Amino acid sequence: MAESEHEDEHTSMTRTQSDGATETDRTTNGTDGSDETSALVGDDLTLSYATSEEPVVECDRIDVPRGEITALVGPNGSGKSTLLKALSKQLAPDAGNVLLDGKAIQEYGDKEFARELGLLSQENESPNSITVEELAYHGRYPHRGFFEQVDEEDEEAVERAIELAGVGHLRDQTVGNLSGGQKQLAWIAMVLAQDTDVLLLDEPTTYLDLHHQMRVMETVQQLNDRRDVTVAVVLHDIAQAARFADYLIALQDGEVYDWGPPSEVVTEELLADVFRVEAAVSYTPDPEIVPKHSL
Repeated sequence: MAESEHEDEHTSMTRTQSDGATETDRTTNGTDGSDETSALVGDDLTLSYATSEEPVVECDRIDVPRGEITALVGPNGSGKSTLLKALSKQLAPDAGNVLLDGKAIQEYGDKEFARELGLLSQENESPNSITVEELAYHGRYPHRGFFEQVDEEDEEAVERAIELAGVGHLRDQTVGNLSGGQKQLAWIAMVLAQDTDVLLLDEPTTYLDLHHQMRVMETVQQLNDRRDVTVAVVLHDIAQAARFADYLIALQDGEVYDWGPPSEVVTEELLADVFRVEAAVSYTPDPEIVPKHSL
């Protein structure tokens, strides 16, 4: 199959089987481009920055299925973080729309949007003197008026977030005294305290050691399992993405190369075409990717 045909097929969310039969996507689209099973939808998106001469991302359709973990994968410069910025209302599209629960995100007020969708960016800054518990309470700002005090609901949300992120033993530690991995878990506690139905994470495991990478991804998985939170996460490690995600969106040069369950997306062809690596791929049932050499 030619690459352009491959992109068109999966961008429209229709998969052709090897026997010629066609399995249509499980979503049912409305007249406004929304559907009942996708929490987030990007429709006919063109994304760029003031400093870019050409669009960074151009895609017909992006779906983040409700109640699932979706990983965005691709090489550096493929548009993963740019796409996440558009989905999180951090970057206005040049063209197209982003819908959250069927409603255009620009129609949400800032606090209303923050009650529905949480975002953990690549770079986060806070005063080094703030404690982990105090940082978690900052996640409650969308749920309170300017002069409102912390109430029982806030306390319960923060305790739940601290427990889920596994930072209870660090709650009184100042952020400035934490290691890189501990800081990332503290920030995750803050975004969990926001108590949203949708959570977007931009490279949450980058620069972390293996232990903290696993701890972060296990926390994301527990959040999805226990709270049915929809997650979209940008990951560099495609093996990690294949293990933890229900769906993968593979990007290449700002376009969708493929979309679907990891077992269908993570193939030797994908690794060669998108990542320029020759590798052996097997599922036992966990994914095993053995790189051989660069292409």
